[in-house]
Amino acid sequence: MRMQGAEPLSSFSTAIPPRRISGGISLLTSVSPRAVSRPISSAWAARANPIYPTASLITPRYLDAWFDALELTGVVLVGHDWGGALAFDWAARNPERVRGIAFMETIVRPMNWDDLPNARPRYEALRSAGTGEAKVLDENFFIEQALPATVLNGLSDEDHAVYRAPYPTRESRRPLLEWPRAMPIAGEPADVVARIEAYDAWLAVSADVPKLLLTFDGPAETLLIGERMTDWCRANIANLDIEKCGPARHVAPEDQPEAIAAAISRWADRQDLR
Repeated sequence: MRMQGAEPLSSFSTAIPPRRISGGISLLTSVSPRAVSRPISSAWAARANPIYPTASLITPRYLDAWFDALELTGVVLVGHDWGGALAFDWAARNPERVRGIAFMETIVRPMNWDDLPNARPRYEALRSAGTGEAKVLDENFFIEQALPATVLNGLSDEDHAVYRAPYPTRESRRPLLEWPRAMPIAGEPADVVARIEAYDAWLAVSADVPKLLLTFDGPAETLLIGERMTDWCRANIANLDIEKCGPARHVAPEDQPEAIAAAISRWADRQDLR
């Protein structure tokens, strides 16, 4: 079963082109508008059904309903950013339906401020009432400022327009404001931290599910997973392969789509997931 070209609920789209993975479906659970091979969904967050990460992660009931409606089993998940957290959370709660997980630039454990070098003032402003609304809802901070800063080689006007399209109004940007407020930093929000601790427990013992971490070379302040976080993954995630995919910033699928696709394809072949 292939979902290539479809636009499912929220920004969940396909990866590992062009061949089907035998016995299941290949998905990219991502908050980027691009699949590894080409654009599929149109923005970082939901469009038809906005997902607000205010109640335990990013309201995973939407993702649960989508998987259940399609009766998906034997799934290989590929996750980036909050999409990786959703992938881990879903896999931990549905282990019998998962064959493998590849991930990059995502939330692998609860964080402290020292995990986010030079980012504390920005996060504190975005998490503060009033200041966050002004930056995200009024200034469209994530689309106009953060996005270009987290793509190494910049975006074409055409690609940037794809990111802008779902967020023309102040209210339409509200899901973007919820992301920094749901980031698990220094024990808050407690409900999100609890969900992440639960999937971390599963990641540590799920040796029967192969996993792939894709890492990138870039300034520490532009990446979620640098050397220290990579070392943590190596020590705490069972059955983990790690592969470097070259220079990139946080929105790595924009910088290294071919390298990412190739790495996932090699891993899928090694693990007999096709």
